[in-house]
Amino acid sequence: MDAAPVISALNARMPSVLRWAGAVARQMRKFDIGIEGKTSGSASTDALTLADLTVQELIVSALRDSDPVLLQCRLEAEESTGDTSRFATDSPLTLAIDPIDGTRFYRERSGHSWGVILLLRTEETVLWSLVILPDSGPTGTWVHAADNRVLCGPDDPSRPAEQVLAEMEPVNPADRSSAKKIYVIGFQDQDQATAEAVTAAGLEGFAVDAMPASIFELQARGEFAGSLIHSPNVYDFPVSLQIARILGGDAVWVHDRQPVHFRELWMDDRADMLRLPGICACSEDPAVVDTLCTLAADWPRERYRD
Repeated sequence: MDAAPVISALNARMPSVLRWAGAVARQMRKFDIGIEGKTSGSASTDALTLADLTVQELIVSALRDSDPVLLQCRLEAEESTGDTSRFATDSPLTLAIDPIDGTRFYRERSGHSWGVILLLRTEETVLWSLVILPDSGPTGTWVHAADNRVLCGPDDPSRPAEQVLAEMEPVNPADRSSAKKIYVIGFQDQDQATAEAVTAAGLEGFAVDAMPASIFELQARGEFAGSLIHSPNVYDFPVSLQIARILGGDAVWVHDRQPVHFRELWMDDRADMLRLPGICACSEDPAVVDTLCTLAADWPRERYRD
């Protein structure tokens, strides 16, 4: 299946949809909309709101109605809502949705690092990703990766979303300094200890509670070098993977240093989400990837030990 018409349809329709979705979520955040639903034991993973369900319903409906070519893709959505049965069950192209990335901070109203994510991938890599961070900056912030370019900049609601992205200057890899900050997540109650181990290895580890903003914005701007993640899910981590690869780096499994792919996924029933196995190191800087792999090569690959 040719990805070009799918990417063309996404570029033509989805920036506006994600802007609308972000605006709806921003309004819903003013109310008590937390609900129960996941039991992994991780506060960040288990947070769930009516906004997750509402935003996913909106995006799935838009994908369904925008262009028939999008229905030829598989669909992986973090929540179980929306007309997902309309999409292909067997396709080389997969659309993935994270309706509210950073749900815990969104629900607790404790920061601006939440966002809405849509991406397109194959079994080997990520082809297109789009993130809107509605509360980052006065008008929201976009992070977009496609066609070997990374974009990161403010939204401008006075213009169509598609136009804003089309006119945004891409990140220039030559202008970036050597960052050392690393996002650390997925190690359950050991996130802080893991971040400290990353710092002891010569980098600067940041557990999720210490993150000053969304990793996608920080990575695209060059303020963070990348991430070290245990069993990342398929709805948000691929954005970091794509940014790293476009900018000259990679995402690899630390135990064998092989590039991350999506051929072997597992269903985390506790969190009700698809995950990659093991520990992944991700950075645009090959030296950072090497340091993270050396540090974590022998760490346990199982997410849960009970």
